[in-house]
Amino acid sequence: MRPFRAGFLVAAAATVYGAVTGRDKVQWVTKPLLMPLLAADAAADRALDPVDRTVLLGCLGAATIGDVLLIEPDSDRRLIAGASSFAVMQTGYSVLWWRRGGRARPEIAVPRLLAWLGAAALMRAKAPTVAAALTAYGATLGSAAVLASDPGLAPDAKNIAGLNIPNADPRSRLGLGALLFTVSDGLIVLRRLFARGERSRRVTEGVILATYAAAQYLLADPQAHSRD
Repeated sequence: MRPFRAGFLVAAAATVYGAVTGRDKVQWVTKPLLMPLLAADAAADRALDPVDRTVLLGCLGAATIGDVLLIEPDSDRRLIAGASSFAVMQTGYSVLWWRRGGRARPEIAVPRLLAWLGAAALMRAKAPTVAAALTAYGATLGSAAVLASDPGLAPDAKNIAGLNIPNADPRSRLGLGALLFTVSDGLIVLRRLFARGERSRRVTEGVILATYAAAQYLLADPQAHSRD
């Protein structure tokens, strides 16, 4: 366990705790540390191509802005701004995986396209004030997820239902990371539309943050982006 990634796990646990218990001050201290810790780990990895390192650090910088904005998840204005920051991050991830050889395959892209269309229709009907921004963000999320799930990124991994099954190769975990990111973002939409009670909103936010942290832990691993 590399020290910066160990620090990330501690900060992530504290952030989830702060969300579930309603201790916003804990989140304000720990959540902004998440992506900088992963960025420090990436910066310390000498095996990364300089261009890939720059793109990855840019992704994590954009995610840091989004993390701060979404500490208050019930503000539509901050939700839209946060989605814009994460759209930059997802675009950067797509660039990284494209550079590694990831390509869109119809059998992987079509289910994600249908899910994106369904989510867009739901938001348009239930939350028109944020629908356009979140739909645009969803396009960048889906594009990154399609590339991350390309079997060509991890040729030694099994691919089941369009998902690379993680093995010892860090590249095989990118698809799972993208899936966890999709689950986290999907829960943001469901929380926005359907969670009404204070307890349910806190618990849902905790799950959102836990899946988000797990996703970033896998996606930002510099060993998954190192050149052979």
